[in-house]
Amino acid sequence: MKTSAALDRISPSPTLAITSKVLELKRQGVDVIGLGAGEPDFDTPDFVKEAAIEAIRAGKTKYTNVDGTAELKEAIVAKFKRDNGLDYAVNQISVNVGGKHTLFNAMVATVNPGDEVIVPAPYWVSYPDVVQFAGGTPVVVQAGADQGYKLRPEQLEAAITQRTKWVILNSPSNPTGAAYTVEELRALGQVLERHPHVWVFADDMYEHILYDDFEFATIAQACPSLYERVLTVNGCSKAYAMTGWRIGFAGGAAWLIKAMSKLQSQSTSNPCSIAQAAAVAALNGDQSFLKARAAAFQKRRDLVVGMLNAIEGVTCPTPEGAFYVYPEVSGLIGKTAPNGQVIATDEDFAGYLLSDAKVAVVHGAAFGLSPAMRISYATSEDVLREACTRIQAACAALR
Repeated sequence: MKTSAALDRISPSPTLAITSKVLELKRQGVDVIGLGAGEPDFDTPDFVKEAAIEAIRAGKTKYTNVDGTAELKEAIVAKFKRDNGLDYAVNQISVNVGGKHTLFNAMVATVNPGDEVIVPAPYWVSYPDVVQFAGGTPVVVQAGADQGYKLRPEQLEAAITQRTKWVILNSPSNPTGAAYTVEELRALGQVLERHPHVWVFADDMYEHILYDDFEFATIAQACPSLYERVLTVNGCSKAYAMTGWRIGFAGGAAWLIKAMSKLQSQSTSNPCSIAQAAAVAALNGDQSFLKARAAAFQKRRDLVVGMLNAIEGVTCPTPEGAFYVYPEVSGLIGKTAPNGQVIATDEDFAGYLLSDAKVAVVHGAAFGLSPAMRISYATSEDVLREACTRIQAACAALR
């Protein structure tokens, strides 16, 4: 027995691997600080938890519709209208087991061998692997710090071929925190208007984690002419601190939603009924806490950006959203660690930080753009200050 060719086309998630390694080190009693997990440290709001408890008491523990309850789909329709000015009908809504599941369903339901999917880099680690699992070809387009980690219209134009099926846009971005302005989205939209065979996977998972009064927009909102070929993707994981509840969702063309449901009917079936009830409460409930949490994240961002930019050889752009920074570390490549190891790659550097500073980060190669690293600042200011102090000391020890 051998594993399938489809499985051989993908690799284990590097971010989850780092998280597992940190947990194992902590179990061994090692004083390690994990900055690799993309998970808010805030708790799920109490009113959301209470909705889940009430759902259990009410016996809402049975199968639901394959791709979401009517109540949750109605709440998602209201959310898209309220937050994004987008009109979707209930049959245009898909509820999935997290945003990664939404991505998987969309790609596997539409991508054929030979199809291309444009993936700006740095990218979330799952984008190219899921495309490859589906049999498609990820076309990676480098968007470095010099362009704010954002895809430019001329790059998009150059990457599109007759085989292009999707372009993936993630704003605010994991791993960089970069977010597209309305004007930037419209410029990309003008390119896409000239290529009606290209669809857009708009990953808005970090929509509510924004800083400095940044005005969020999703591309179907900024470019109404593209509405019919945009899958607008979101979820409860990040904004509502519900990562473990596993609720992602999307709005799009009814035929695509139906196709994704068909796939889901033969894979996971429905998302957890209790998590769906909690998601209804999250989307329909008081949203005021979101601003307070974003303000807390902004303080952490400013702390981390300031301390990292104080390190010689490190350049850390200031992100517009999410809870990650993506510092460029080219000034450290080629240096030698105290144990004699030459830091040849950003993976070497991340390994050095873990072994010598006991700080876990994710190396930039995992996200398609080196030399860099991703740091999640979804933890307390005290922990972040200690972690950055350790990183500073480790970098100062390089020769």
